[in-house]
Amino acid sequence: MTRVTLDLGDSVQKDAVSAVSADVKFASSRFPNYRIGTNDQIFDVKDDPKVLSMREVVARETAQLLEQQTRLSVRDLANKFEKGLAAAAKLSEEAKLKEAASLEKHVLLKKLRDALESLKGRVAGRNKDDVEEAISMVEAFAVQLILREGELFQEKAEVKKLAAVLKQASEDAKKLVDEERAFARAEIESARAAVQRVEEAIHEHERMSRVSGKQDMEELMKEVQEARRIKMLHQPSKVMDMEYELRALRNQLAEKCRHSLQLQKKLAMCRKSKEGVSLLYEIDGSEALGSCLRIKPCSDDAPDISKCSIQWYRLSSDGSKKEPISGATKPAYAPEPFDVGRALNAEILYDGHSFTLSTVGKIDPAAGLGSYVEALVRKHDVDFNVVVTQMSGEDHPPESIHVFHVGKMRIKLCKGKTVIAKEYYSIAMQLCGVRGGGNAAAQALYWQAKKGISFVIAFESERERNAAIMLARRFAFDCNVTLAGPDDRTPLEN
Repeated sequence: MTRVTLDLGDSVQKDAVSAVSADVKFASSRFPNYRIGTNDQIFDVKDDPKVLSMREVVARETAQLLEQQTRLSVRDLANKFEKGLAAAAKLSEEAKLKEAASLEKHVLLKKLRDALESLKGRVAGRNKDDVEEAISMVEAFAVQLILREGELFQEKAEVKKLAAVLKQASEDAKKLVDEERAFARAEIESARAAVQRVEEAIHEHERMSRVSGKQDMEELMKEVQEARRIKMLHQPSKVMDMEYELRALRNQLAEKCRHSLQLQKKLAMCRKSKEGVSLLYEIDGSEALGSCLRIKPCSDDAPDISKCSIQWYRLSSDGSKKEPISGATKPAYAPEPFDVGRALNAEILYDGHSFTLSTVGKIDPAAGLGSYVEALVRKHDVDFNVVVTQMSGEDHPPESIHVFHVGKMRIKLCKGKTVIAKEYYSIAMQLCGVRGGGNAAAQALYWQAKKGISFVIAFESERERNAAIMLARRFAFDCNVTLAGPDDRTPLEN
């Protein structure tokens, strides 16, 4: 009988496919199942578990490889193909063993048939019939053995084809592994080159930073030394001299303004005396923001001012309209930021007679107040130390210090950690200078947080009071709200 060998390569893995045993079934139950072992020993086979055939094992392994091909890496797939190739080699070896066993079976069957033929000539009767039946069974078993060998040859051919496919797949997988390894090495080299370039750039930047930092430090040291030299040569410095000179100029300007105002008032009195109009009252005080204007008698014939009815008016920029200032009904009135650039009138009524007084010029702004407010605007939130003198129309003892907080979105009045009032800017809110007179009218303002809740607040200086009013109106305008006093109209409406 011709033997078939398969060239399955040299690679052998530990995973081996279970051996396939050829089970022989006789036509009669009189012959038991048996298995030929080493040295031509025959063993009975009883209750053997079901063993898969070679074709089923190969099909199962192939299906598993195809299923795992979509979820395995190239290296794992190559390992699997190598394992399959080793399993195919194992199957080939077992096929060779089964071929040898089949040959031994043919020899044993021929010896058995010859023995039965020789026995047939020696017996007669019923025993002869049994021998003939045994001979026919042996011949049938020989036919089944030949058929089994044909199936074995077919399986060997399929295994050979599968081994060739697995070998080619293993080689392709190895090529893919080599390509992936080469690609990975190229990527690693590229990454290393990029890291090296970044490190070189960092080192260069650090070196340049050290050099530039050293140069900047040297220049800074030179500037400091020059500043120290100038400070030693000039005591006091030029800046202090300029500040002192500017302060002196401001004082001189204020003095000249007062002198000019007095001359204008005297000129107005002389003009009216020539016209035959007797002057009973006059407005005294600096016509500037931060001062307090007072009505005082200038003749012995003037009635007592406390018995007169007084109303202050704010004139428009062109002097064509006048607006009554609500609440300004006292002999004293402290101008507020709305009055800057406008002239003021005071109307006095006594016993059916009317007297009208007017400021000589328009109310001047306070020096430096605009730049001070602009500096406060950049802080967004500003706190002022204040004293509350009235609360909702009732006198309040001014004993403790409060904090008047002016923010971008709201105004808040606090006493320590206690919040007395906190309201967002709205059309119900009012804010203006105090109009009821008094010695501290130039330092106080009126704040209505909402209807029914109002305060009269005194600041530490006229500058802070006017700055708080301007700052609050600036923030409220950003919120589309116009802060003014009771019954006031904005400057745009005039």
